[in-house]
Amino acid sequence: MDQSTLRPSLTTDGHRDAVAAPVPGVVLVFSTAGARAVPMRLCDGALDIGRADTPGGIDGKLEDGRVSRRHARIALDGGRFTVTDLGSQNGTFVDGERLPVNGSRAAGRVIRVGDSLLVTVRDVRPLEERGVRVVDGFVRGPEMQELLDEAARAADGGGTLHVRGETGTGKEGVAQAFHRRSSHAAGRFVPVNCAAIPQNLAERLLFGARRGAYSGAERDADGYIQEADGGTLFLDEIAELDAGVQAKLLRTIESREVMQLGASRPSKSDFQLCSATNKDLRVLVAAGALREDLYFRVGRPLVTVPALRNRPEEIALLVGEELERVAPTLAAHVSLVEQCLLRPWPGNVRELIVEVRAAAQAAAADGSTRVQARHLAASAGSAFGGATAPATAATVASEDAAERAPRKRAPLVDDEWKQRIEEALRKHGGNVTASARELGLHRTQLRRLLERHGIAAGPDDGDDDDPKPDV
Repeated sequence: MDQSTLRPSLTTDGHRDAVAAPVPGVVLVFSTAGARAVPMRLCDGALDIGRADTPGGIDGKLEDGRVSRRHARIALDGGRFTVTDLGSQNGTFVDGERLPVNGSRAAGRVIRVGDSLLVTVRDVRPLEERGVRVVDGFVRGPEMQELLDEAARAADGGGTLHVRGETGTGKEGVAQAFHRRSSHAAGRFVPVNCAAIPQNLAERLLFGARRGAYSGAERDADGYIQEADGGTLFLDEIAELDAGVQAKLLRTIESREVMQLGASRPSKSDFQLCSATNKDLRVLVAAGALREDLYFRVGRPLVTVPALRNRPEEIALLVGEELERVAPTLAAHVSLVEQCLLRPWPGNVRELIVEVRAAAQAAAADGSTRVQARHLAASAGSAFGGATAPATAATVASEDAAERAPRKRAPLVDDEWKQRIEEALRKHGGNVTASARELGLHRTQLRRLLERHGIAAGPDDGDDDDPKPDV
């Protein structure tokens, strides 16, 4: 191992140990070959990206016909990643904004060179070691793979696990992994959404009821806990259960005995429990939503599922996998994947899959061979409410799509954007297609903006899908 990647640290007994220092780099997440996750190390704090072989054997070479031989440089200086255009033919884009020729700026979230997309990472070693793989039917990056390993260790060590994460991050998938890796894997996995259970039915549905326990109870009925006997019970949003049900659940967890409604004695149920919430359990205890004694029984071990926006290495592969599933004749355009990387996705993986599916349907309806950013709904992946984002090519495109709604709107572009549009048109001799490509818009979106703001332009000259070859 290269000793330059090691730094000393103190062990618990005070002796020095060698701990590998982070290795900064970038990850190629999309190219002309489609979705991928290829880590590239920075050497001496920098990496040149292009079609030509890079100095010193450091691999920044891209097989992309729209990338220049020396296209861009990505560097880490003072803890900040920067991107510098190296006089490229087709431009270097950061978060959808084109850099000036030979210009530099902070790296932002996503870098586009030609038809390739890259994201910066503080340490590429986890990707080098684990990559991005399909595990149990789910796309998993290195962080998620490590999280599944934690769930497996929890399954080996005891009968409970708590999973915390935002809506749609894949908490149930982690719970299923916990189940599959446990001694109860041969039993059933019983998922229960506690938020969807009416409070007056929660006790009966969870614990079951004997015949005659209440009006209409004509036969004995098992609850979810009995169904999970020998397997795993997954209680999603466990804090939604009322205090009385939580108290009975605690007794059941501790005794592994279930008292059905109307029963005179409890019955045994050997089950594992995996619970989940989208909030901190300690905050829920403080707010009175969760019993303190139940917290001490189910709150540990804890794994936290990161939001999709913090797992950019998975996004392009998730998009490609969903397109392959619902529309195998359609491919992802670089603009679609770029937009998916830029948006925050408050609904996480669940929302991404739904919106990619809708975009594929929109692309098929207009006869496109590739699903582009323009096929993605303007609201897809966007936060609900909140402050208005800065004007970018992405936000202008979204506003243009939303403009067709039957309500009064503010002007679509501000003075700065109007000036940028006019400069792009002058640069390209009034050509709308070339100007739209530079601005990160579809030509029909730009044409509508031109008409609305009275900006003169020349004719279109082709399809935005046609790549501009580099020389």
